[in-house]
Amino acid sequence: MTQNIAQLKDELTGLISAANDLAKLEEARVTALGKKGRITDLMKSLGDMAPEDRKNFGAAINALKEEVSALIEKQESGLKKQAMSEKLANETIDITLPLRPEARGTIHPISQTMDELISIFGSMGFELDEGPDIEDDWHNFTALNFPAGHPAREMHDTFYLPDDTDEKDETRRKKVLRTHTSTVQIRHMMGKQPPFRMICMGRTYRSDYDMTHTPVFHQMEGLVIDKDINMGHLKGCLLDFCRAYFEKPDLKIRLRPSFFPFTEPSAEVDIGCSRKGGELKIGEGDDWLEILGCGMVHPNVLKNCGIDPNEYQGFAFGMGIERIAMLKYGIPDLRTFFESDVRWLEHYGFDALDRPNRATGSK
Repeated sequence: MTQNIAQLKDELTGLISAANDLAKLEEARVTALGKKGRITDLMKSLGDMAPEDRKNFGAAINALKEEVSALIEKQESGLKKQAMSEKLANETIDITLPLRPEARGTIHPISQTMDELISIFGSMGFELDEGPDIEDDWHNFTALNFPAGHPAREMHDTFYLPDDTDEKDETRRKKVLRTHTSTVQIRHMMGKQPPFRMICMGRTYRSDYDMTHTPVFHQMEGLVIDKDINMGHLKGCLLDFCRAYFEKPDLKIRLRPSFFPFTEPSAEVDIGCSRKGGELKIGEGDDWLEILGCGMVHPNVLKNCGIDPNEYQGFAFGMGIERIAMLKYGIPDLRTFFESDVRWLEHYGFDALDRPNRATGSK
């Protein structure tokens, strides 16, 4: 009897060990422990044995049953781990795959236009400077020759902030959201010795909102300070810029007399255009379109910044970045720049690899 149990144990152990998947292991379990299994058949023979033999043989069969059950459980655990590993390997999602083409982002027209301006004026030898969005009254108005009571100081144009209390100078105590980027020019003149050429650009803030005005918009300004600078240099600089930006090598410009507190003489710059048939075409026809303001830096502004107007003079100019972007790319409403409409961005946006150059920021 003992020999039969040992032989059966070897057979069942080999059968279970050979089961390389859960289905075959289940077949081995039924063969060993099922109602008609090998161990069950042995247990049926206990009834024909003498009491003493039944006791000894029954204990041996129970021991075999426990060993076989433990072996099946161990084999099952290993096969389940193997099945799970195979499942995970087959169902893995590669999250390193590139995004779908429809999810590709674009460069905002404002960012693209700024890059174009930096490229164009950088080729002329201008350096880029920056300044704070929150300014004091002195840098925003007084240093730029705005007299007390000037309309631009009124609440309907300017966003005023709570005053500082730790300064004695009232004009430096009053805080505003800058109404123009000219404040950066003031800081540049006070921090560096001429001669220099600089441009600055960034957000500006005024209390207004319609198709051509928003509370937040972007400006770009330029400044040149040197000896023997005149209006001819100013016109030549702006002519080169307009022709490069609008990609019109024969574009005409004209300067009309105007007034700004911080320049004297001052001028508005117009570019040639056509409005025939209700369609605006830049560089064609006999009509004119105003795009920016400019002039020779006022002597009072130079004095306020510690520069001797008898030795140095210069010119300055400024333009709205949204405005020139609208003109170049045919964008009809200024407010759409800030509405974050994905469809608008997809239509007017630029490819991230579409780099501007001196001649154009190609679309």
